[in-house]
Amino acid sequence: MTKPDRIFSLDVFRGITVAAMILVNNPGDWGAVYRPLLHARWNGCTPTDLIFPFFLFIVGMSIHFAYQPKLTERLTKKVFLKIVKRAAIIFGLGILLAWFPTFSLEKLATLRIPGVLQRISIVFFFCSIIYLKMNWLAQIRAASILLVGYFLLMTVVPVPDFGEANLEPETNLAAWLDRFLLNGHLWSQSKTWDPEGLLSTLPAIATGIIGMLTGQLFSKIDRPELRTTWLFFLGCVLIVAGSAWGLFFPINKSLWTSSYVLYTAGIAMQSFAFCYWIIDVHGWKKWATPFVYYGVNAIFVFVASGAVAKILIRIKVGEGESQTSLWGYIFNSAYASWLSPKDASLAFAVTLILFFLLILWWMYKKKIFIKV
Repeated sequence: MTKPDRIFSLDVFRGITVAAMILVNNPGDWGAVYRPLLHARWNGCTPTDLIFPFFLFIVGMSIHFAYQPKLTERLTKKVFLKIVKRAAIIFGLGILLAWFPTFSLEKLATLRIPGVLQRISIVFFFCSIIYLKMNWLAQIRAASILLVGYFLLMTVVPVPDFGEANLEPETNLAAWLDRFLLNGHLWSQSKTWDPEGLLSTLPAIATGIIGMLTGQLFSKIDRPELRTTWLFFLGCVLIVAGSAWGLFFPINKSLWTSSYVLYTAGIAMQSFAFCYWIIDVHGWKKWATPFVYYGVNAIFVFVASGAVAKILIRIKVGEGESQTSLWGYIFNSAYASWLSPKDASLAFAVTLILFFLLILWWMYKKKIFIKV
């Protein structure tokens, strides 16, 4: 099979995921948000809960397409150092974004160490090593060990200071480990546990492995209709398996439970198959072009959107009791003044998507692609 240099539908899938991330992370008012655009309160899975595992699934697929030509030489010192460098840069960007915009030494004392980019970097590092050191069957075994092992840790091992194993927000084993090793450097909204914590990164690596396996399956099958059929079928198997496992190990994004891994990976597999079928097979590409702009500069827009949000919130407008952030001023003046609260909040987020789309369009036309 002659593999194309770049799979258009994968860029589109990545771009849709990044745009969705901006949509759910930047409502005009967190008190007025449509329920599907919020995370599940604890157990369960909303459309918003699909975004991060989609990222990691795409990381896994991208690893396959990037490192497939290097499989003959396997993991050389040169390749290993490149993997370490890239993982370190992504992790560092996550830390800098958490530190931004003050960069004060005082903030370091409570700086959040876990985070989305940090988890992406760890998953990229371990998945890249696994891909170059193991064949596809060993990769399946590795993912299985991670998922089953995490399940046993969370449901069998007693929690120090609390007693029996449990899956409650502050008293589960993952939360205890976060506090034990990263106390004072956790998610500010909880302070006692982190949704991107240490222990739950183990099953997140399995999400990346499933993405790698999907890429390998894609490359091994020549006929587009067979590719699509297999991806939809296996996606359905994963969704059913995740739902079944969820009956006694609930689907939970914050804990990144094993059932959540299977369930979301199945949906990711089917979502990619849908993009591939309508874009690469049938050639319906024009509608998807804006998402390509997002997809080829995903890391840039991820960091930039987070930085812009922090700047808009930090800049103050007005004086005294009427003082508000620039974010609040724009939202209240341009949206909340004439739209219902939830529609205004949604419109504000959509505006940010369009704002970055203009920047990304210009970068694409100038062939500016920021890679790490």
